[in-house]
Amino acid sequence: MDTSGKAYWHAVLKLIGIHLFIWALVSYGFGIVFAPALNNIHLGGYPLGFWFAHQGSMYIFIALIFVFAKLMGKLDEKFNVHEQ
Repeated sequence: MDTSGKAYWHAVLKLIGIHLFIWALVSYGFGIVFAPALNNIHLGGYPLGFWFAHQGSMYIFIALIFVFAKLMGKLDEKFNVHEQ
């Protein structure tokens, strides 16, 4: 594999790693581990830990999908591997 191919895959894996970290932080961190601390804050009348576990994580996941698609498109254009 040439240098640009290795650089492309390094960038792709870095992007995936960042998104997986955010996913884990939101789903396990905010929804489970940090939920007792977040429950002191209320959002819409509900404790924030409960909100993240039931609804907030879904909003974050949907946002992650759109952000990933946008950043991946830019990455593909940067390395000239995008579709015409």
